[in-house]
Amino acid sequence: MPTTEKEYNGYLFDQLSILERIEAVAKEEAVLKQIAIERRQIERKLYQQPPLKSE
Repeated sequence: MPTTEKEYNGYLFDQLSILERIEAVAKEEAVLKQIAIERRQIERKLYQQPPLKSE
């Protein structure tokens, strides 16, 4: 079943929320560095230009 762009963005925002919760309790620098990398990758997908579907 195809996912709409709105649903896909919702999944990406959920992933960002999970990263924020992990970041709140992470203490090791290596973990925080990996969280930053993951956040950039998710945001790249979320804010891609042009969007998935032209309307």
